[in-house]
Amino acid sequence: MDYSTTGYDAAAMGALGAGLAIYYIVALAISIVMLVALWKVFVKAGEPGWAAIVPIYNIYVLFKIAMGNGWLFLLCFVPLVGAILALIVYFKLATAFGKGAGFGIGMIFLTPIFLCMLAFGDAEYQGA
Repeated sequence: MDYSTTGYDAAAMGALGAGLAIYYIVALAISIVMLVALWKVFVKAGEPGWAAIVPIYNIYVLFKIAMGNGWLFLLCFVPLVGAILALIVYFKLATAFGKGAGFGIGMIFLTPIFLCMLAFGDAEYQGA
């Protein structure tokens, strides 16, 4: 039995590997930018910036900033309620920084861009 040919094209596999590597590098870069932006948003709202890197606690702090009550994040564990609540949090976060509904819609569809605008722009935290 000859195992020298596996049916896979080496060039195609190399291209696939390169494509996946580029994808992962871009995803890592976006994640780092979002982490820095979330850190800045937390600091603007008077919360500790390091909270952005703690997995569950960052959601609690985000709900505390946007809705005034951080413990509402527990509703995210209820199916379907969590998805709807995530949309509401984006609108409330925009409102907490003095932005309108259009900015909230932008937060839903282009989260990295609008989160950077919120973090590095002139928006000031006005309260939940």
